[in-house]
Amino acid sequence: MEKRKEIVLAGGCFWGTEHYLKMINGVLDTCTGFANGQGVNPTYKEVYTDTTGFAEAVRVQYDPQVLPLKLLIELYFKAIDPLSLNRQGEDEGTRYRTGIYYSDPGDLPTIEEVFLKEQEKVGAPLAVELEPLKNFYGAEEYHQDYLEKNPEGYCHLPTALFEYAKKANIK
Repeated sequence: MEKRKEIVLAGGCFWGTEHYLKMINGVLDTCTGFANGQGVNPTYKEVYTDTTGFAEAVRVQYDPQVLPLKLLIELYFKAIDPLSLNRQGEDEGTRYRTGIYYSDPGDLPTIEEVFLKEQEKVGAPLAVELEPLKNFYGAEEYHQDYLEKNPEGYCHLPTALFEYAKKANIK
């Protein structure tokens, strides 16, 4: 029987972040949306103003038997610049900040282990939020699976990263 766990990851523009995460074996479902801001059920237009405090993020449901949380977080770090504050690629603003938002406090030690290892690797404090998930609202339908619907659509991530994700944990 499949066991589902959930975590919310913010990695800049959610179109590319979702596309990347979906490629990883063990990811069961993704939803683009907005995390850890003020207000209820914001629209993309509202979040785009950078006045709501929401980050573009992806809710990831995964099978921990296939994809351990440690590996998921390690793969997340491969898709972001962990030193860049409120910016990923050409996208700039607080909505594009990076963050790991967890709802299961039992996940925190694993996340912190990977977080600290990444910080040691880069030799500087990370500009990645690590916080409990306060709220998450799904984005409008046209933002879901955006790059599948629009293969020529904008993405700040290199295509080689998508290929890497596909092979990351295939045994």
